[in-house]
Amino acid sequence: MALGDDKAIGDGTGNGKGVSMLPGLGGKRRYGRIDADLSDDGPRRGIESKKYIFACAIFASLNSVLLGYDVGVMSGCIIFIQKDLHITEVQQEVLIGCLSFLSLVGSLAAGRTSDAIGRKWTIGLAAIIFQTGAAIMAFAPSFQVLILGRLLAGVGIGFGVMIAPVYIAEISPTVSRGSFTSFPEIFINLGILLGYISNYVFSGLPEHISWRIMLGIGILPSVFIGFALFVIPESPRWLVMQNRLEEARSVLMRINENEKEVENRLREIEEAAGVVEGDKYVEKAVWMEFLRPSPTLRRMLIIGIGIQCFQQITGIDATVYYSPTIFRDAGIKSDSQLLAATVAVGMAKTTFILVAILLIDRVGRKPLLYVSTIGMTVCLFCLGLALSLLGNNLVYPRVGILVAILAVCGNVAFFSVGIGPICWVLSSEIFPQRLRAQAVALGTVGNRLSSGLIAMSFLSMCRAVTVAGTFFIFSAISAMSVIFINMYVPETKGKSLEQIEMLIDTGREWQRIEVELGDAEHLVQKD
Repeated sequence: MALGDDKAIGDGTGNGKGVSMLPGLGGKRRYGRIDADLSDDGPRRGIESKKYIFACAIFASLNSVLLGYDVGVMSGCIIFIQKDLHITEVQQEVLIGCLSFLSLVGSLAAGRTSDAIGRKWTIGLAAIIFQTGAAIMAFAPSFQVLILGRLLAGVGIGFGVMIAPVYIAEISPTVSRGSFTSFPEIFINLGILLGYISNYVFSGLPEHISWRIMLGIGILPSVFIGFALFVIPESPRWLVMQNRLEEARSVLMRINENEKEVENRLREIEEAAGVVEGDKYVEKAVWMEFLRPSPTLRRMLIIGIGIQCFQQITGIDATVYYSPTIFRDAGIKSDSQLLAATVAVGMAKTTFILVAILLIDRVGRKPLLYVSTIGMTVCLFCLGLALSLLGNNLVYPRVGILVAILAVCGNVAFFSVGIGPICWVLSSEIFPQRLRAQAVALGTVGNRLSSGLIAMSFLSMCRAVTVAGTFFIFSAISAMSVIFINMYVPETKGKSLEQIEMLIDTGREWQRIEVELGDAEHLVQKD
C-alpha cells in the first residue's frame, strides 16, 4: 500500500476520513491510528478521553507523593530525631536506608497481588499500609517503634512505586504513553519538594515535636487515594486476562477516540494475553520463566533491571537524603540555611521533570537518557572536585559553596530530565503482558535494593574515602550508565506495548513515519 495513494489515505471527498488500518510488521494489522468512521463528535470525544486518562494518571500517581515526601522530609527529620532520640550515626543509616530494603517486600508482593485483585485495588492497598506506618512513626516514643513504622511505610511504598507505572502504561494511548507513565516520577519529585518545604517550615518548633509533625503530614495524600478508587477504572489489560472482555471493552471505550480503535486495541490485547476466540487465560509459571528465561526475555530483564539499578547506584537518593550533610561539608553551618538549600534542590528536581514530560514522546527515550546520564556524570564530578578543593583550602569558601549547590541542583535536574522518569516508563513498556506486573516488580526490587545499599552505606563511604571521593565514585558509575544505555536500551517511542514486545523479540528497530491528515497526527510503523 503506498502512502501517496489517494485510496489509501483518503476517500477523495476531502472530508479527512481515512482507512482504519495499515499493514505493520510482517504484514499483520498490528498498528493503526488513521481514523475511520469518525463521527462529528470525534474530536470532542478524543478530548474527553484524554482528560479522563489524565485524571486517572494523576490519581494513580498519588502513592508516589508518599515516597517522594518520605525521601525529602527524612533529610531534615534526621537532624531533629538525632537530637531528640539521641541515635547514633549507624542508627541514622539504618533508619534512612531500611525503607528501601523494606520496600522490596512490597514490590515483590505487589506483582502477584495486582495479578490477583487487580491494579486498581493494589493502589488502594498500598495507601492503607503506608498510612498505618506513617501514623506509627509520627507517634513513636523510641527508635525501635520508629523502625516498626518505617517497616510498614516501606512495604506500602514498595506496592505503590511498582503498581503506578504498570497501571498507567496499561490505560494510556500509544502516542502519549511516555508522558503519562512519567507522572509517578513527577509526583515523587513533588513529594520531595513538599518534604523539603515541610522541614524548613517546621524547623523552628521544639525538637521533640517538629519531626513528628513533619512525618505525620505524610498521611494526607493517602486520604485522596481513597477518593481516587471511586474514579479510576480497572486496567483493561488486567480485565482481559481475567476473561472479563465486556468490562475491558467498556473501559477502552472511555480511553479511546472511536469504536473502531477500541475493537482494534481489544484484539491486540487478546492476542497478547492468549485469550483469542474466548479461550480462558491460563496462567503460566511466571517465576519459572524468569529462572529459565528465553533469549528475548533475558534481553528484557537486562534492560529492565539494569536501568532500574543504574537509576539508583549513581547516588541520587544519597544526594537527596543527605543533602544537608553534603552542604555542611561544603561549609554551610546553620540548620535553617541547610534546609533552605535543600528547598532549592527540590525545586530544581521538580521543575526539570516537566521538561521530560514535554519531550519524552517528541524526541524519544534514548536522546533524553543520553542527555541525562552525561549531564549527571559531569555534575557529580564537579561536586566531588568542589568538595575536594574546599577540603584542601584551594578555593574561596563562598565559591566552593556556590559550586557545590549548583552541582547538586544540576545533578538532580539532569536526573529528572531523563533516567528518573524514563526508568519507570521503559520498565512498564518492555515486558510482555502476561509477565509485566511481576517483571516490573522484579525491576523495582533491583531499584529499591540499590537505593537501600547506597543510603545505608553513604556515611560510611564518606568516612572511608571522604565526601568528595564518594561523588567521584558516583560520577564513574554514571559514566558506565551511558555505555549501558548505548548498548542495550531500545527506542520505544510511538510503539504500542504489543509492538515493543515484538521489537525486542526480533531485535529490529522500526522506521517511524509521521503522517498528518487534517488536524490529527497519526503515527504509522513500517518494517
